[in-house]
Amino acid sequence: MSVDTPRRIVLLRHAKADWPQVSDHDRPLADRGRRDAATAGRKLADTGIPFDLALCSTAARTRETWKLAVQEMPQRPRTVYEDRLYEASLGEILALLNEVPDEVAELLVIGHNPGMHAVADALAGKADPDALSRMTKGGFPTATYAVIEFTGSWKSVEHGVGRLTDYWAPHD
Repeated sequence: MSVDTPRRIVLLRHAKADWPQVSDHDRPLADRGRRDAATAGRKLADTGIPFDLALCSTAARTRETWKLAVQEMPQRPRTVYEDRLYEASLGEILALLNEVPDEVAELLVIGHNPGMHAVADALAGKADPDALSRMTKGGFPTATYAVIEFTGSWKSVEHGVGRLTDYWAPHD
């Protein structure tokens, strides 16, 4: 693929987690989270985006979110479970995006806040006014996703490079 290829990043925050007596990394989804994860999967399927790759945090709640969401999609993309997404800062997530191979045009990232919201804010140099308004008003609650489009190499992903084209939250 050319470095001028249009690309999309979809940033999906894990669904609502439960608070049992386990480590933060091992927290499972709550009942509402399981429902919202499936709903998010259906909404992602409705976008028609044919994901080439999914990068998913290794935390239990992100893996469970992905397991439920992907069941709603017409095809399962190649999935990489990435330790570096757990508790990742904006800079760490941008560095990870810079490593994505250029043959990937459609990327889904399943992670945590504040990282997912920070990346959406940072990359969106431009925005669909409605999507931006909803993201600004609603924040980035659990099971929410944002779609960012950009043109160029993954190595060129940096602040302001993209356009926020879609935002969805389960309880809008």
